[in-house]
Amino acid sequence: MFFSGNRAEFGLQRPVIEEAVRCPDLDVSVLVSGAHLDPYFGKTIKEISDSNIRISGQIEIAQVSHDRKYTPLSIAKVIEGVSNFLARELPDIFVVYADRFEGFGALIASTQMNVPSAHIEGGDLTEGGALDDSIRHAMTKLAHLHFTTNENSMQRVLGLGEERWRVKNVGFPAIDLIIDKKYATREEIVTELGIDINRPLVLFTQHSVTIEPELSRVQIRESIKALRKILGLGIQVVLTYPNNDDGSREIIEEIEKFEREAHELLRVRKSLGRHLYHGVLALALDSNSRVVCAGNSSSGIKETPAFGCPTVNIGSRQANRLRGENVVDANYNEFDIFLKLKSVLFDENIREICKNTSNPYYQGGASKRIIETLRNVPLGREMLQKRMTL
Repeated sequence: MFFSGNRAEFGLQRPVIEEAVRCPDLDVSVLVSGAHLDPYFGKTIKEISDSNIRISGQIEIAQVSHDRKYTPLSIAKVIEGVSNFLARELPDIFVVYADRFEGFGALIASTQMNVPSAHIEGGDLTEGGALDDSIRHAMTKLAHLHFTTNENSMQRVLGLGEERWRVKNVGFPAIDLIIDKKYATREEIVTELGIDINRPLVLFTQHSVTIEPELSRVQIRESIKALRKILGLGIQVVLTYPNNDDGSREIIEEIEKFEREAHELLRVRKSLGRHLYHGVLALALDSNSRVVCAGNSSSGIKETPAFGCPTVNIGSRQANRLRGENVVDANYNEFDIFLKLKSVLFDENIREICKNTSNPYYQGGASKRIIETLRNVPLGREMLQKRMTL
């Protein structure tokens, strides 16, 4: 049983789920929660159901509010819901992804019920003011198996005292889909977004920084000012909603105001879905295309190198995350953001560096490695009884 609490997380673990579904000896399902069930964020459970992946259950949490209690109470709700589902449909292995608070709650429930639990993408660093690091490393100490995306992260998990046999460095699963070209075609992009793929394009997503949600409105306003200038140059902007974190409603309110200005070259979507999102990034593979990913999403760091797509990373949220040479940092300042966007769109030297960037997350075949391990790992007392190596 896999757990998914939001659109990005499902998109990243989808190749692993699909690899599991292809195994005739495995019974596979997804337990769904969080923003997947919230119409305000696009009710993205549809992407799962459209994939013909069995949904074992749904766990509703409260709608996002600017209230200090929102996140801990949501974690509590997930713990309660996951516990009830696991009691009814006890899986042999429970799989949780990355660093979201919903996944943290799910992993608390499964490990305290002695359900062997695997964690994908542990050991990463994002020291830019998000709570993700604390959650991610806490999830590492709870989980029984670890699948890391790069050597640095593997060493960090081992440094937390995890036994070596529990830790597998498999690479970044999303790369599997990119290598197989499982993303939207140029024709699909034109149909879905109504854009001109021959015109420069900015793909933009900005989330709140979870230790300073009160600054979300100020931060997104600077970005929107820069995007207005970009639109004024005749450059297209595709803008998506943030995650359902504290501070997200303030961001969405500003996006809605921006959308009401009815700029001809602006497209606003609650969610693109992984298929369409990667399709837009893949436009950068054409040397004649001028596409840039911007904002503060981890996808701008981890997924763009595979397409040679430039990224303008805004603010502190992704500070110290492992990255390629295609990432350019900008402050929360309209002029800095605007100038950085112009440079990666039109400076041929910068564009050449981005096109030839290294990819620290590349391995390929991550999904096969994960599923092969899950199919063959012993599930007895040795799995559940963790030992500290330090």
